[in-house]
Amino acid sequence: MLTVESLEVTYGSIRAVAGLDIAIGKGGVTALLGANGAGKSSTMSAIGGLLRPSGGRVLFDGADITGMPAHRVARRGLALVPEGRMVVGCLTVQENLDLSAYARGRRRTALVDEVYDLFPRLAERRAQTAALMSGGEQQMLAIGRALMTAPSVLLLDEPSMGLSPAMVDTVFSAITAIRASGMTMLLVEQNAALAFPLADHACLVQRGAIVAEGTPEELERDPATIARHLGIDEEPRPDRTSKGVTA
Repeated sequence: MLTVESLEVTYGSIRAVAGLDIAIGKGGVTALLGANGAGKSSTMSAIGGLLRPSGGRVLFDGADITGMPAHRVARRGLALVPEGRMVVGCLTVQENLDLSAYARGRRRTALVDEVYDLFPRLAERRAQTAALMSGGEQQMLAIGRALMTAPSVLLLDEPSMGLSPAMVDTVFSAITAIRASGMTMLLVEQNAALAFPLADHACLVQRGAIVAEGTPEELERDPATIARHLGIDEEPRPDRTSKGVTA
């Protein structure tokens, strides 16, 4: 469904992504893990159309979408939840959701009820201006906004970044429910303990290249490698909702 071949991203003389390959089949979930500056967000931006790759290809459902602008990528069914959330702060929760549906040519649809079921807090704050919401609430809105496009593939870039532990649990419970619905996902995270329970396949990225990959179970057999490439000491894997189980 989504194939990335020899992807390269450069910023002047800086090579942020260096020949990266990813393949995700329908219903699959791949986790892309690495420390700050590893090239994860540059990879997501290149796939989602926020920047043009300097080399390689991005194929979606067999079509070459390399360098296609973000609005056209979204209309094809590939939705990016960007790092930093990027909600429209001057609009209300409801207006953010309506705008996203309209961008896919849907106007207001029953999808908004599904978003509010997934995130009841958004339903409570539907008339609130997005800029006045907490970081966790904005992350919920960013995910809900992506779901309003009825995507075939969901790209999640650092969904736990800057959130309190309680908000991380809430957001990842919702992501687990989305995963259980059969959604195809590419998930960027620094926290392997959050990403591994969701993923079928995981890649460790360093300096824009994949340095280790396999199933989460395979990678967990070598915690020293995980800690080295993430730049942290890995904590034990939490007993959270497993793949295929709704939140």
